[in-house]
Amino acid sequence: METPKVNPYLALGIGVVSVSTSAILVKVSSADAGVIAFYRLFITVLLMAPFFFIKNMKELKLITIRDWIYSLIAGIFLAFHFILWFESLNYTSVASSTVLVTLQPLFAFLGTFLFFNERLSLKAILCGVIAIAGSVIISWGDFQISGSALFGDVLALAACALVTAYLLFGQHVRKRLSLMTYTFVVYFICSVVLLIYVLFTKEKLGPYPAEDWVYFLLLALIPNLLGHSLFNWSLKWVSTSTISMAILFEPVGASILAYFLLHESLHATQILGGGVVIAGISIFLLNERKSKQLELMKNDMESV
Repeated sequence: METPKVNPYLALGIGVVSVSTSAILVKVSSADAGVIAFYRLFITVLLMAPFFFIKNMKELKLITIRDWIYSLIAGIFLAFHFILWFESLNYTSVASSTVLVTLQPLFAFLGTFLFFNERLSLKAILCGVIAIAGSVIISWGDFQISGSALFGDVLALAACALVTAYLLFGQHVRKRLSLMTYTFVVYFICSVVLLIYVLFTKEKLGPYPAEDWVYFLLLALIPNLLGHSLFNWSLKWVSTSTISMAILFEPVGASILAYFLLHESLHATQILGGGVVIAGISIFLLNERKSKQLELMKNDMESV
């Protein structure tokens, strides 16, 4: 394997910091959640379009009707993930919202169990219980702060479930298409769905102050294009489990940024609950990695 020009772990660190800015940029924008989500995806699609049409346009012929249906469903789920997550930030703190969204690996495992009949190990169930206990601690603390904070937590959890559904539907199409083509198609569908939502709910597409347009552009550039591109680039050098573990530091980075930039204070229940959630999912991901390694070793021994 060729030696990477940049340390992949440094790239992962930059990627985590990049995605950690998402909640901050949403929080400081004066626009409605649907509008922020629309401009984030629409600008991303505009920036990707030249590269897609030059290099990947021919790949559209490979997309089957089933692929289009799955991509449409994935785009719809992704759109409402952004709407609910961005809306949650109007009610609860950056710390609580981002921690609850990191429950995604747990939702993914539950989804593969329900829809693909993948069995649940005892360790996985225990990790799930730990992570859920952490989310209960956060929600209980937010309920004591205010009912609206608890409502924001519920929205964040719903957003987490939706992004998991987006990943489950998209994984089949992604196996057949390049990353650029799949991402462009789903982001384009997502932006169309978001535009329909904004028009239906009569949220304002403009005018907005200049700083809001800067926030929209930064959301497209930093969390979307820079952050996720670095994660995808790192896949060549490090395992998916390592990247999943790295993403768990997003709420930590977001909370630190919110503390310094937005002057949001961290409550004891948020720190405790967030730590429990991250611990539960970390143990789960490490266990998954170990199980896959044992399975590979077993397959290698059988093939000898």
